[in-house]
Amino acid sequence: MKLASLKQGRDGRLVVVSDDLAWYADAAAVAPTMQAALDNWADAAPRLAALAEDLNHDAIPKERFHERDAASPLPRAYQWADGSAYVNHVALVRQARGAEMPDSFWHDPLMYQGGSDAFLGPRDPIPLGDPAWGCDMEAEVVVVTDDVPAGIDAVAARSKILLVGLTNDVSLRGLIPGELAKGFGFFQSKPSSAMSPVFVTPDALGERWRDGKLHGTLCVDLNGQPLGRADAGVDMTFDFGQLIAHAAKTRNLGAGTIIGSGTVSNRDSDGGPGRPVDDGGVGYSCLAEVRTVETIRHGKPSTPFMKRGDTVCIWMDDERHHSIFGAIEQSVA
Repeated sequence: MKLASLKQGRDGRLVVVSDDLAWYADAAAVAPTMQAALDNWADAAPRLAALAEDLNHDAIPKERFHERDAASPLPRAYQWADGSAYVNHVALVRQARGAEMPDSFWHDPLMYQGGSDAFLGPRDPIPLGDPAWGCDMEAEVVVVTDDVPAGIDAVAARSKILLVGLTNDVSLRGLIPGELAKGFGFFQSKPSSAMSPVFVTPDALGERWRDGKLHGTLCVDLNGQPLGRADAGVDMTFDFGQLIAHAAKTRNLGAGTIIGSGTVSNRDSDGGPGRPVDDGGVGYSCLAEVRTVETIRHGKPSTPFMKRGDTVCIWMDDERHHSIFGAIEQSVA
């Protein structure tokens, strides 16, 4: 089933959405908000699934679903932890600056805790106070968990995944070096992220969801031109079970925790750092990786970061070329 939150108050109004993203039905009789459903998932999930079934068979009243009316499915969350599961992305960035790649990066995930008090809606503008901050998009996959006990193993952690979606994890690249130099991680350089219009239960993804990974082409357009067409199931060093287990090593995770994959990144077919889409490659899911490859190949980057008026679109299609999660489509304001 597919779930969304229409913009209403601080936490939105929970609705179930038809498989083709054309219609919705109000879910207030089950739970007023997404978080309320997640807090009581064992009871809410079958009732929401029944509602979704009725919606898809035109058995209940329905209204047109417009992605522009959607908030983030979780407009705010108790926790947002973003990993870096595509180690190729990390390796490229370090290669560009001549830094050695520690062996631990291949068996111990990187993860930071982001701000989760206010996610952007999928059509909300990206606020940018200063172009010098270096605004970048990062196209990623996210999962939403049930309650997760501390110390869970990676295999068991997969069973705690309730929903799957996409995110634009906005980064301010010009602020990152100064923050990391302090040795205390990201803060100002990681503003609010945006989530896809709908989140989807793993069972509704069919063969696209297997081994704790989402398989399929993650599409990224910049100003209407293809930037990235990487496969989210390829070159993912750590699956979501491993990422959840990493986050829960020493603490419980509450229902509604969002875990991110990090920037989706594929190596080129020849093992190289990747080529642009218009050069026959799968492209890139963030501008930092574009600039990294330019530095490796030409000694310096030539692609600028996003500026006011630039637009980014992030989505994933199914086999019939229908959008699965809806599109994140944002302009820099």
